Amino acid sequence: MEQKRQRIKQLRWIGIAEGWSFLLLLGIAMPLKYLYDLPLAVKYTGWAHGILFILYIAAVFRAAYLLSWRLPRIAAALAASVLPFATFILDRRWKAEEQRYMRKNKPE
Repeated sequence: MEQKRQRIKQLRWIGIAEGWSFLLLLGIAMPLKYLYDLPLAVKYTGWAHGILFILYIAAVFRAAYLLSWRLPRIAAALAASVLPFATFILDRRWKAEEQRYMRKNKPE
């Protein structure tokens, strides 16, 4: 049970980081590149986002395997990585799930 909680916690952290990097890329780095001719903003933010994106995809598949997720849930988690703010919306669900595992794991 503790391993499941840890996997959800890891997915939440990576999802939040990936979501913020995506928003920074779209909202700050790209305008800097196209409005102010600063391509380095996209280069570095894009690299960071790319690494976090790959980590997020890996975390989704690791969680899906351990928690026996079905295809629609996996697809929703993967789709969240390409929609702005979606990882933050899913984070609320995953936080509730993490808390359920925490309650189940409490010693009595």
